[in-house]
Amino acid sequence: MNRLLFCYVLIFAVCVDGLVSSGQDATVAPVKPGLNDSFLDPELDIENWIQRFEVESREIYQAREEILQHMHLRGGERIADIGSGTGLFVPLLANSVGDNGWVYAVDIAPRFVEHIAKRINEGALSRVTPVICTRDSVSLPPESIDAAFICDVYHHFEFPEKTLASLHQALRPEGNVFIVDFERIPGKSRDWVLDHVRAGKQTVIDEMQSAGFELVAEREIATLVENYFLEFRRTQTSSQ
Repeated sequence: MNRLLFCYVLIFAVCVDGLVSSGQDATVAPVKPGLNDSFLDPELDIENWIQRFEVESREIYQAREEILQHMHLRGGERIADIGSGTGLFVPLLANSVGDNGWVYAVDIAPRFVEHIAKRINEGALSRVTPVICTRDSVSLPPESIDAAFICDVYHHFEFPEKTLASLHQALRPEGNVFIVDFERIPGKSRDWVLDHVRAGKQTVIDEMQSAGFELVAEREIATLVENYFLEFRRTQTSSQ
């Protein structure tokens, strides 16, 4: 079996596991219907999204190294990049956890996951497993990761309560969750943010705490103007 095919087997296996275990209740409506529909397009233009995500004009791109420094990842840790997209942070995370660590590049968009798998096959990435998640689950096995990184993705959770329950299950006890997302402040934030981003920072904190995570700190990064950076820790109990 060649390496690319092996990656697709891993993608399919984890995807099926997520579909079986997510248990999505058809009576529960998504918080913002259709939010992720465009990412499910089989003709999704990867190059267009690379140009949008991996450019100096994006403050997340400018702050990427400092964000990693504030996460204080240790060698040997397993971390999930939830909503990894084009893979901006994937090699940085892999370098941070070292030869004995591992990165799960998790995304709902098959084309993004395919892009990550291709980079692995070409030798551009190592110690990485690409994973297709579902609308209401991160699709990872119980207690399989030490940390999770969610960058400009939390506002894309269609079923936040169920997604956070699956994340709580996937984390090992006292595992960390790092969230970077847009400040949503009426009268201050851009119209695009107010229209696109569902929840402000305090709502995110409240939802995380209700799901069994405690707020550890808000990290200050000077180059983050539109975004905030929160660190949480998994507690022993979850709302699910």
